[in-house]
Amino acid sequence: MAIPLHFGPARVPSRASPEEAIALLQERGYTACEIDFEGKFWMDYAWAETFGQLAREAGIVLSVHAPIAGFMGHAERGKKLNMAVGMLDHSAGIAKSAGAELVVFHPGFLLGRERTEAIDSVVEQLGELRTRLEKKDRAVPFGVEVMGRVRELGTAADVFEISSRSGWVRPVLDFAHLHAVTDGAFVAPAAFAEILAGADSVLEPDAPFHIHFSDIAYANRNETKHLPYGEGTLRVGPFGEALRDFDRPATVITESPDEESNQAIREELYAAVGTRRASRASSSAAASPRSRARRKSA
Repeated sequence: MAIPLHFGPARVPSRASPEEAIALLQERGYTACEIDFEGKFWMDYAWAETFGQLAREAGIVLSVHAPIAGFMGHAERGKKLNMAVGMLDHSAGIAKSAGAELVVFHPGFLLGRERTEAIDSVVEQLGELRTRLEKKDRAVPFGVEVMGRVRELGTAADVFEISSRSGWVRPVLDFAHLHAVTDGAFVAPAAFAEILAGADSVLEPDAPFHIHFSDIAYANRNETKHLPYGEGTLRVGPFGEALRDFDRPATVITESPDEESNQAIREELYAAVGTRRASRASSSAAASPRSRARRKSA
């Protein structure tokens, strides 16, 4: 029996209505979607609740990406930390309303500190955040993302340590970032398998891998921008070969800058993993939600 694999974009494809967004996701053959709050909050609780209900009916799993400024590990307490906590709190509230799998956030920066001190700060502030979320009944799982700058906080080892020490925070594997910081080392299945094994060792038994993927441009082992698939050197086939050896579900979020790249990655990934889910017919499945969206917006 194939391990469940969900795949979808890093942005909700329409903000016009939840019905329109789900219809577009189904038309494009997606089974996952990350709610994009990196720049700002644009979705209210009612929108999130309807979107989540329709997503569950369509077999689409959701996640939330918190605003970039909502990071943990601030060197000083005060306005910026309070703002970050508020952003993560609100992200958790939207995630709960939508029934999302987790809230993705960034681990912050070294800010002139030793790495161990910075990680201690992240873990401490996450603990305080968890207490706040529990009081509000919105203590959803969080995911800390592997970053794409070689001399900053957010290496794979950093993320695994934060996850293992926190208990409720999962690693989010960004293979574009990893490819950048290793100067293009992710070309064979073994490189992907090593990182997947690290995440597997700290995840709860039933929790899925949460993965970001796109082609990437980089310089001096730092990411510069996401690329259309095929313009760089990162390929999804070797990742899929590595993934199929793990007995764990996975949600893969594509961060490509164009839809053609998203579809190319989707097809190549499912072919490598060996499941037919990517080739399922989407036109008939999308017909009813599309019609329903038009009826409700009329």
